[in-house]
Amino acid sequence: MRTEIQTNLKKTVHVLAREIGSRGHLQTAALNRTIDYISSEFNAYGYSVLEQPYDYKGRTYKNIYVEKKGARSPERIIVVGAHYDTVAGTPGADDNASAVAGLLELARLLADTPLAGTLHFVAFTLEEPPLFRSKKMGSYVYAESLKSAGRDVLGMICLEMIGYFSDKPDSQLFPLPFMRWAYPNQGNFITLVGNLQSRDFLKSIRSGFRKDTDLPAESLSTVSIVPGVDFSDHRSFWKLGYNAIMVTDTAFYRNPHYHGIGDVPETLDYTRMTEVVLGLKSAIERVAGD
Repeated sequence: MRTEIQTNLKKTVHVLAREIGSRGHLQTAALNRTIDYISSEFNAYGYSVLEQPYDYKGRTYKNIYVEKKGARSPERIIVVGAHYDTVAGTPGADDNASAVAGLLELARLLADTPLAGTLHFVAFTLEEPPLFRSKKMGSYVYAESLKSAGRDVLGMICLEMIGYFSDKPDSQLFPLPFMRWAYPNQGNFITLVGNLQSRDFLKSIRSGFRKDTDLPAESLSTVSIVPGVDFSDHRSFWKLGYNAIMVTDTAFYRNPHYHGIGDVPETLDYTRMTEVVLGLKSAIERVAGD
């Protein structure tokens, strides 16, 4: 299983970061190629692909998503999402092709798994500047549509950069100085981040994550004033009152290629990425299977 997952992760990162490349908000041709690739992968796993188009400054952008209907409690939804755009001019292997690759693998691995609750696998558009932290982010548009429809969202899992790891001492930085005493100084772990409201949801995800992988997983439940904890699509769900967590390699606190031209496929650790996927698979089975 691990070999197949790793092969698929490498393929998706290569397609997005090498064959397509920069996927900035004005690069609609590249964004559309990315949509086509994600849709074809979802289709190959037996899903019916849905699109959520919306306009921004005369251009149309799309969230791409699929639904895996729950067997016993289909009204209860868990959203698993990752953004597919990049900062213009960057290949975006870790940010965020790594997360899109993880999203697609989770959709594949869980396609035939009976679960009580419903899963939404969503590829979001327009997470990066200039729409970052705005209501025009794809994730905000999606979360708002769920809210308007009165959907019962148990929680959202945001995949945000899951591919960069380092065993070097002091390779891990922190937003606040005291954190260096509470967390490892080597960037060889994945981090689960939630707000205070999402504490119980995070606890369930963390417990399930540790079932099928030995990859170290650190967690943090805190307030948004801590720099970086709300720097992705989970923020949109927080804003609308939903439980949500971010799964991340901690971005600029670890990866020196963040938002740069050096964010290429060769810098990623696909063995550990595979463990992230396996951990999340177990976690989703736990929370959606209850």
